[in-house]
Amino acid sequence: MAKYVEHEVAYYYDFHPTEEDLMGETSVHANLVHYLIEVLKWLFRGQVCTVYENLNFYQTPNPREYPLAPDIAIIKGIEFKHVRSWRVGKTGPPPQVVFEIASEETWKKDLDEKPGKYALMGVKEYFAYDPNEPPIGKHASRRLFGWQLDKERREMREMSVGPDGRLWSPHLDSFLIPDRDYLRLSERNGQLRLTEAEARRAEAEAETRRAQALAEKLRSLGIDPNHV
Repeated sequence: MAKYVEHEVAYYYDFHPTEEDLMGETSVHANLVHYLIEVLKWLFRGQVCTVYENLNFYQTPNPREYPLAPDIAIIKGIEFKHVRSWRVGKTGPPPQVVFEIASEETWKKDLDEKPGKYALMGVKEYFAYDPNEPPIGKHASRRLFGWQLDKERREMREMSVGPDGRLWSPHLDSFLIPDRDYLRLSERNGQLRLTEAEARRAEAEAETRRAQALAEKLRSLGIDPNHV
């Protein structure tokens, strides 16, 4: 197994804002990013996997390298660690999956430039999603785009969407389903992937229903459930 160590380069953009940093973000953008992170953390619970938000990724020791900073990056096989930035091959491997959430300023680059850049970094799957209303740009009828890495050519191949705009992610073992200002993940059987809070609430509600059903059964047998 490869061993990784902290990189020692003082990258300029770890201490100075990038163009993207200066743009800020809308509440729609922030809400979706935080929701997806919670879903992904619960999905990979108990597994060696880390999820980062807006972390700078570098590929060279050049202190002036301009970083890629995906809204969400999923790196499987690596325990979470607090880092200022991530140098691919030094700090750890490239992310298997990255997400970019659309803004007016970045959407064109997200679709036209970043697939190639993420391919060169070694990302296996790249998804771009537009939660805005109305959707941005010339693809206004479509919100979700996805690419998978062609290892031999080291380039991204765009994925074909389903009739409802969904995409299948092998690395997340999930369908990605557009839902206006949300992007949902689901199992093959259609069961939605939940956040931890949603899962615990659903389990509590299921337990309440089971208790109520048992109480009704006992009453039908002439037994007071309060005295059992």
